[in-house]
Amino acid sequence: MTATHTDGRIARGNRTRQLILQRAVAIASVEGLEGLALGRLASELDLSKSGVFALFGSKEELQLATVRAAIKVYIEHVVQPTRELPAGIGRVWRLCGGWLTYSERRVFPGGCFFYSVSAEYDAREGKVHDTVAAAHGSWFSFVEQTIEEAARVGEVQGGVDVPQLAFELVALLEMANAESVLHHDRTSYRKAAHGILNRLRGVSTDPSLLPDAA
Repeated sequence: MTATHTDGRIARGNRTRQLILQRAVAIASVEGLEGLALGRLASELDLSKSGVFALFGSKEELQLATVRAAIKVYIEHVVQPTRELPAGIGRVWRLCGGWLTYSERRVFPGGCFFYSVSAEYDAREGKVHDTVAAAHGSWFSFVEQTIEEAARVGEVQGGVDVPQLAFELVALLEMANAESVLHHDRTSYRKAAHGILNRLRGVSTDPSLLPDAA
């Protein structure tokens, strides 16, 4: 009886935590992590303030949990769909296309969550900065790894500077997101896709592996 009651409380606590984090990532993508407040979330979600404090304890812990929740969403929408694809230049293209779709469909209301919070925390210090920086670094590493795998199967020309190529691809992705959010101009996604495709065709050993147009 006691165990069942305890399990029920834990399950309710987990559901409440997920509800709070779902709202928190939406707020942070628009207003930044500094826009988060335990009291605000309690009020907006009609929860007790003491209950929200019990789940997170401090604003910093809420911010860290929000970043971790956003990482899970990001992996689900951008990274995971490419994991089962064979290594190659096509996989690099699909990864970039998936990112553009993730931003354009506003998985997070403010566009790319990590573009927003990286700008917010790039010059700061502390646990939140370190967590955001680690997430950003992991994304860059994954892009580089995907390019390197394409090179190993012979679909990327030898001698290509992989970190430079990854930097250029991510720059185009982030610019599309920024232009779309700031100017409400969705044509930025088409422009970015066109630039990425041209860049990939330029380093591919067989451009026919890529579409003719974005």
